[in-house]
Amino acid sequence: MTDSSPTVFSFGEPEPVLSGRGLMDYIECLRMSKWFEPPLPLDGLARAARASVHHASGMILKRNMLTALYIPSPVFSRESFTRFTQDFLIFGNAYLERRDNVLGKIISLTAPLAKYMRRGTDLATYYYVPQWGIEHPFPTGHIFHLMEPDYHQDVYGLPGYLPALNSALLNESATLFRRRYYANGSHAGFILYMTDPAQKQEDIDALREALKNSKGPGNFRNLFVYAPNGKKDGIQLIPVSEVAAKDEFLNIKNVTRDDQLAAHRIPPQLLGIIPENEGGFGDVSKAAYVFFMNEIRPLMAMLEEVNAWAGDRVITFLPYEILPEAKKEERPMK
Repeated sequence: MTDSSPTVFSFGEPEPVLSGRGLMDYIECLRMSKWFEPPLPLDGLARAARASVHHASGMILKRNMLTALYIPSPVFSRESFTRFTQDFLIFGNAYLERRDNVLGKIISLTAPLAKYMRRGTDLATYYYVPQWGIEHPFPTGHIFHLMEPDYHQDVYGLPGYLPALNSALLNESATLFRRRYYANGSHAGFILYMTDPAQKQEDIDALREALKNSKGPGNFRNLFVYAPNGKKDGIQLIPVSEVAAKDEFLNIKNVTRDDQLAAHRIPPQLLGIIPENEGGFGDVSKAAYVFFMNEIRPLMAMLEEVNAWAGDRVITFLPYEILPEAKKEERPMK
């Protein structure tokens, strides 16, 4: 006797891409033997920095604008400034090491990787810990620590984009799921519904095997079914997932994109986003000027805190009056 019960098979198990739970678990700054651990895993923040296009592009845009406006000094190169700024945008912490001559004057400022920096339990000493068992202490007073304030603790800073980090991870998950969805080969998304009693069990098994083998490279293969004496609707092809999956994918991408732009406070036209309405986003130069005044200038003021610590003006920026929109404001009214 043959088994005529319906058979269901799937094309893979769900795979987690990057767990936001482990990354977003906010804990206290654990006291190690000599230093405090950051409240959030810096390795997770580093990996999440490239999780989404808009999340990464937002920080790159700010970094590039600050680097373009920075005037290099003899002791602080543009390369070191770029690394210093990038660490601050990603981790909410940035560090500078000063190297002095015999007279106590600064001869160079370098930016150690913030991912591996740890603050000592005395809050004055800093350590560079690239891996377990390796630590390099810095002389007291030779490290400048710029941090974005956190309202739970004052040992380390935390980046301001944390509320949108789950959106960035969801955006990444949707993209990677879509890639697996296509690479798997079953993205046609249909149910082959068969009720024709004229079909033999061996024919049904052969058809099931053919459907399984149609996945993977070379998908969209054609299948031929011969059903003599079959009824008109004995075999039906019912699409179930393609339209719904497409709409849901676009909704997730658009909503998470807006969350990330709001967290970085960046006008969409500055990232090259194509408007969906006919009116567009407006004048890009005006948007760039407002973004500069509301976001870049405050960052410049925070970065200039280095000058007070160094006792010299090592960070200097071009005046904002060079911007086209600023020049328009200075023109006398007729």
